[in-house]
Amino acid sequence: MGMSIKEFQRAIERAYFDRDSKRGLDRTFMWFIEEVGELARAIKNNDKENIEEEIADVFAWLVSIANLLNIDIEKAVTRKYSHIL
Repeated sequence: MGMSIKEFQRAIERAYFDRDSKRGLDRTFMWFIEEVGELARAIKNNDKENIEEEIADVFAWLVSIANLLNIDIEKAVTRKYSHIL
C-alpha cells in the first residue's frame, strides 16, 4: 500500500477530522503526547513490533494536529528539507 504523505493526510482528515475538531487542538495534542510516551516505552523495552505500531500512531496523531491547523505536511517538509530532497 504505497501512498504519499498528502494522500495519507487526506485519509486521516476524512476519517478523523470531525472527531478531532470536536475534541479540540489542546486535547488532540495531549493524545499525541500520550502516543509519544507509548513509543518511548516501546523503544526502552526494545519491542520492535510495538515500536512500529507506535511510530505509526505518532505519525497519525501528528497528521491530525496538522489537519486541525490547516498545515499541508508534505509541503512543509519539502520546504524545510528541500536541501536534502
